[in-house]
Amino acid sequence: MTHGIEEQVRPAKAAPEIEQPRRRRPNLAPYAFLAPYLVVTGVFVAYPLVHAAVLAFHQTNGPASRAFVGLDNFRYLLTDPVFHKALWNTTVFALFSLFLQLPLSMALALLLNTSKGRMKSIFRLVLFSPNLVGQIFVGILFSVLFTPRYGLINRFVHALVGWGLEERWLGNPSLVMPAIVITSLWLWVGFNMIYFLAALQSVDKSLEEAARVDGANRFQVFWHVTLPSIRHVVVFVVVTSLIGSYQLFELPLALMPDSYGRGPDDAGLTVITYLYDVGFTSGDLGLGSAVGWLLAVIIFGLSLLQIKVARVAED
Repeated sequence: MTHGIEEQVRPAKAAPEIEQPRRRRPNLAPYAFLAPYLVVTGVFVAYPLVHAAVLAFHQTNGPASRAFVGLDNFRYLLTDPVFHKALWNTTVFALFSLFLQLPLSMALALLLNTSKGRMKSIFRLVLFSPNLVGQIFVGILFSVLFTPRYGLINRFVHALVGWGLEERWLGNPSLVMPAIVITSLWLWVGFNMIYFLAALQSVDKSLEEAARVDGANRFQVFWHVTLPSIRHVVVFVVVTSLIGSYQLFELPLALMPDSYGRGPDDAGLTVITYLYDVGFTSGDLGLGSAVGWLLAVIIFGLSLLQIKVARVAED
């Protein structure tokens, strides 16, 4: 009985206290690693874009003087015949890049993709190597090759068709753009060939063999099997080539330094050269910013159009 009473009067055990979850301190390490990238992007990308957008609506006389003019800079560009000439020259160069340069790159890639042996790597290096020296060096080199009478290109054309030995390519308005296109072919054909060659090596060979067994010729195999298999690389190369073509600046400048890349009758004037002239030579940074934004809109629209056409062709 006593034992029972002791059990009744024994104090009950206290319920265990529930530990409150500790607040975790924020981990700042990821932000520390991202900070250099964010700072560099903000200083060299975000701020210049915003500042250029603001400048596009101002007229400036150097970096210290500005006056708000609204859309007058864009209205001026739409009516300026010199800007129209620059846009036309750049568009012509872009068309040659798309319909002459890229097919040559694809042809060389197909040739190297079918060849075997040690010479394949050597030819790949030889065709790509012009891109390693830069546009300024290539422009200076070809300005010598286009020299009348003694230039190798003039002598080659004379031996081929019997004329052109005394022709001044870079002094004739009708031959300035062909000279720029020829120079760009030597510079960029091998570069784009590397992209196409890498894509061709990833194509499923069994699909091509099946098409040949069904009676398809080489062109049909390429058009219906090989090209659809590398369409994503083709779209990438087309878009990047278009963007690079509309940013043409150094090559005409190195070919025709006496006219600052403009050439006779502005035959070599490009949009970027026009931007440099109005923005830095004349000092109107506002008009130069308007040129840059207008060019960005043109490139963006053409790139979207090309991607849309590629998707429609894919469907």
